[in-house]
Amino acid sequence: MNFKHLFKLITIVLVTLIFTSCGEAKKEEVKVEQQKAEKYAADWESLKQHKTPDWFLDAKFGIYCHWGPYSVPAHETEWYSHWMYVNKDNPEAKNGKAHKIYDYHVKTYGTLDKFGYKDFIPMFKAEKFDAAEWADLFEKAGAKFAGPVSEHADGFAMWDSDLTKWDSKDMGPKRDIMGELSKEIRKRDMKFIATFHRHWLFGWYPTWDETTDASDPKYAGLYGPKLKKGDNKMPRSKHQIDEGIESYYPVGDKEFNDEWLNRLKEIIDKYNPDLVWFDNKMDVISEEHRKEFLEYYYNQADKKNQEVVSTYKFYDFAKGSAVYDLERARMSEKKDFPWLTDDSIDWKAWCDISDPEYKSTDRLIDFLVDVVSKNGAVLLNITPRADGSIPEPVKERLLEMGQWLKINGEAIYGTRTFEIYGEGDATVVEGHLSERSNGDNTAKDIRFTTKGDILYATVLDWPKGKDFTIRSLKEGNQLYKHQIESIQLLGNEGDLKFSSNEKGLTINLPKEKVGNHAFSFKITPKK
Repeated sequence: MNFKHLFKLITIVLVTLIFTSCGEAKKEEVKVEQQKAEKYAADWESLKQHKTPDWFLDAKFGIYCHWGPYSVPAHETEWYSHWMYVNKDNPEAKNGKAHKIYDYHVKTYGTLDKFGYKDFIPMFKAEKFDAAEWADLFEKAGAKFAGPVSEHADGFAMWDSDLTKWDSKDMGPKRDIMGELSKEIRKRDMKFIATFHRHWLFGWYPTWDETTDASDPKYAGLYGPKLKKGDNKMPRSKHQIDEGIESYYPVGDKEFNDEWLNRLKEIIDKYNPDLVWFDNKMDVISEEHRKEFLEYYYNQADKKNQEVVSTYKFYDFAKGSAVYDLERARMSEKKDFPWLTDDSIDWKAWCDISDPEYKSTDRLIDFLVDVVSKNGAVLLNITPRADGSIPEPVKERLLEMGQWLKINGEAIYGTRTFEIYGEGDATVVEGHLSERSNGDNTAKDIRFTTKGDILYATVLDWPKGKDFTIRSLKEGNQLYKHQIESIQLLGNEGDLKFSSNEKGLTINLPKEKVGNHAFSFKITPKK
């Protein structure tokens, strides 16, 4: 090589290095500018600046559904995919219920090396699923937001995913369930929601057990990463300590964390959900990944001028960064922050099972009224069958709720709390999964909501006699200081007679009972 060629080569290398350096600097500059342009950063103080939108404060009632391959066996629980792998020798089987499901599975379908959870997927055909029919039902039920479980702990995605073949578009129904429902729900002016349980997948299946199909690397896309028994255990989280839970569970590694986040980003980019709901146990996901999710979701929504909500349980997000959510539970008192509770229409399970125990419409409506009076909203789970049909008793209850809301909705939608949530004998037991401990309401239980100066008093059963008294509104009370112009019972024509004294506000009832469930009285002040 002569000097000229050497000089030319050195010049090319130097120019390349300069341009590469400038290019990298430019990329970094663009990245910094993008970060400056984004409203939210991945830190809790920044994320706490996000405000809960008015649509959520006004909506009060939503519907979602646990529906997936676990709906095929329709046996005992939506956790079937987990418990089917837990035999009597497994330490988890100490609760008794677990190995019974294992025994049932082996007897009904065969051993786990021959018939594992993956084998339910071809049986999950959803041949009767009609997204428009579902959305019609949600609308008639009075729901203002709705959507499916996007992915349960079983690892099967209910959308058309580019990240996995284990999804409803490529397998099972071979349909984009989320895509179809998002279009039909939005056509009816409801908000679309996505609910997410994937964080439970890490350790959900016994991938260490060589006697089951879960250990086969061919199925890792469904069953999750292969672990050694006892690997990646973490000490109890704060909510476990508070709840007295003694179990330990695996913590997701970086690969699992990244997959969790990427699936959420895909859902956001493809379906623009107005609300993303999370099951508990998100503390198996790194705090950085959790913050990055909220940063991405809030910033993407901000760019699209979309007002969104995310939810969390226990301590999974920082207080104030998203909406706090309870499971099969409610608050005993009114709160100064908006909150959500999710509960199932079936006392026993979240998915379709062979022997359901459906709640009464009366119970569902009273629950909604009580929650709303305390600044909460209800997300009610329903239980479609594996074929996509919705059981008739479920339809009946939803339609009855819708009929009630058609008459009494003005005491629910768009309302805000009163000085007190209500009065009556009923007490509420708080705590995770505590709803079974709360009894039915009576005519002594009255719940308040407001719209401006208008006060709604909803009585949770029809009072006995010709009148009833609201003790909290006695003459000279400091809660409602307005003079009353009129009182109407929603669904009944004309004004009702009333009087006030030191015992309370007494309202004369119509001669005939109006309706079958809770009864809303509209108290309008003088101008």
